[in-house]
Amino acid sequence: MPHFFSNKRLIILLVSIIILVALIGFSMKKRESLTLPEQFLKDSAGLTQTIFYKPANTIAGFFENLAEMKQLYKENQMLKARLDEYAKLYVQYEEVKKTNETLKAQLDKEEDLTDFKVREATVIGRSPDQWNQFIYINKGEKDGIKPKMAVISPQGFIGKITNVSLFQSTVQLISDNDRTNRFSAIVQGEKNIFGTIEGYDPKRQALLFKKIPVDAKIKKGQQVITSGLGDVFPPNLLIGEVIDVEPDEVGLTQTAYLKPSADLYDLDHVMVLEREMPAVDESLREEEEE
Repeated sequence: MPHFFSNKRLIILLVSIIILVALIGFSMKKRESLTLPEQFLKDSAGLTQTIFYKPANTIAGFFENLAEMKQLYKENQMLKARLDEYAKLYVQYEEVKKTNETLKAQLDKEEDLTDFKVREATVIGRSPDQWNQFIYINKGEKDGIKPKMAVISPQGFIGKITNVSLFQSTVQLISDNDRTNRFSAIVQGEKNIFGTIEGYDPKRQALLFKKIPVDAKIKKGQQVITSGLGDVFPPNLLIGEVIDVEPDEVGLTQTAYLKPSADLYDLDHVMVLEREMPAVDESLREEEEE
């Protein structure tokens, strides 16, 4: 009996192997249609793949997007840092450029002031309620600064020293409407036309050039310079440009409006001028004493 069952198992095993081989061979055969079991298995596998593929792909894409966003954030921070550096460099470049132009203009101006001692100074203060009247510079009595000395910028004449302390000085601008703030000037042209700078028109932002003879021919665009009369201010310092001319109320003189050559609202570096006294020959002095 046991021998029969063992033979039976062997027969079942052989039959199963034969069926399996037949199925493998049948499935490997080229066919245009699949059997129902094959279709069921294939459709089940496809459905399973579809169900799990989309969520898995979505999750994978989410983590990839996070990685890309992190990388983009790092790159953005790096670019912002570089832009900040470029902005700082640009500001420094503009400041150096402006200083260089100012110094070049000062050097050119000094060559024209051989009879005057030039002292460079920096503007250190300005009162908001007296913006058109005074500025404060970092040079004072210890630097040889004295009242009534002329003060210029690289663009032209801007004012005079009024008050002096040991370390700093006050400059009265030519735009101050104080009645004592007057000085002689000349219109450049074939013939000298004299007048005086007397005040400032805030609405037109122009200097008032008064006491011009009524028959004097003045045109817009002509330059006005200091006359040098009085031995205080050097001659030929540029004051401004004529932008308009009007007759006075009485009709005996004219008033010209001048656009200042220097930007009186933006002053950084200035120069203080002192007339150098000519040296006296000692031999001549001894002869005079004898």
